[in-house]
Amino acid sequence: MHVPDGFIDAPVSAATGVVAATAVAVSLRGARRELDERTAPLAGLVAAFIFAVQMLNFPVAAGTSGHLLGGALAAILVGPYTGVLCVSVVLLMQGILFADGGLTALGVNITDMAVVTTVVAYAVFRLLVKVLPRGRRSITVASFAAALLSVPAAAVAFTLIYWVGGTTDVSIGKVTTAMVGVHVLIGIGEATITALTVGAVVAVRPDLVYGARDLRQRLKLRVNGELVDAPDPVAVPVAARSQRKVWLAGLVTSLVLAGGVSFYASASPDGLEKVAADQGIDKKTEKHANADSPLADYGVKDVDDARLSGGLAGVIGVGVTVVAGSAVFWAVRRRRTADDVSPVSAGV
Repeated sequence: MHVPDGFIDAPVSAATGVVAATAVAVSLRGARRELDERTAPLAGLVAAFIFAVQMLNFPVAAGTSGHLLGGALAAILVGPYTGVLCVSVVLLMQGILFADGGLTALGVNITDMAVVTTVVAYAVFRLLVKVLPRGRRSITVASFAAALLSVPAAAVAFTLIYWVGGTTDVSIGKVTTAMVGVHVLIGIGEATITALTVGAVVAVRPDLVYGARDLRQRLKLRVNGELVDAPDPVAVPVAARSQRKVWLAGLVTSLVLAGGVSFYASASPDGLEKVAADQGIDKKTEKHANADSPLADYGVKDVDDARLSGGLAGVIGVGVTVVAGSAVFWAVRRRRTADDVSPVSAGV
């Protein structure tokens, strides 16, 4: 789904850039309400995990592959606003370091892969959580359905963008049919990965899953004959150690996936690449501005061994993404703390 340079004309690319920038600005403000001392570290890890899993293309049809988009996973784990930021960080790292996704198309990619997937997935997720029986199994089921629908939604969004600003004259009906058809299949893979990941975290630390916050029941105290919410408990060292274990386990998993398992990923073109080649919408594709980057195409320049080159690139990518993501989310978290300790609340 990474749109390269040349697919979309300059005016529409600029317009989607404005949409993407606005969405990121809104998400930076909204993420202040979602991030706390527990979820801020997790958000950086979620970005790194999405980067790693996006390297694992899986076959979906003859000569076609797909990979995780990650909007649903991020929204459910750390919240919709933070989810948009997670996927945006991944797309930025991929475009700058790995020449994956055009730089002039960055607005298109953020709008499509970060905003559309996250908004659609979280809306579906919240709707299902309200109607399904309350419990952990319902969180997993809702995660599966939300992720499944988010991928064809992104395919439709790309088709609309291409209809308005595509650089080649092709049948938009054929493009729509091909895009939606293959991305429904990719959505099944997305849904499976999302449901398994969310289910695993919910089973270990449901308090770390933003989408499962309704499962947590606050302790009630009777005061003067009325039930009131008890104060939040003070975090204990055991919980802190447990959170560190989850974070380390997630980081190790991301490194193993990107540094080792990615070598066995499908080499077939992904859904967008396949449709673009079949329908002729890639005729005006431009060379990536960072095509000569030392990490272009997820390999390390001058390292001849393909397994080692790809593995090193994956490990570097996970490391850079987790550092960049964590820096962003801790900055947002500190801004929230600064807003909370205002002169009025501090009694100044």
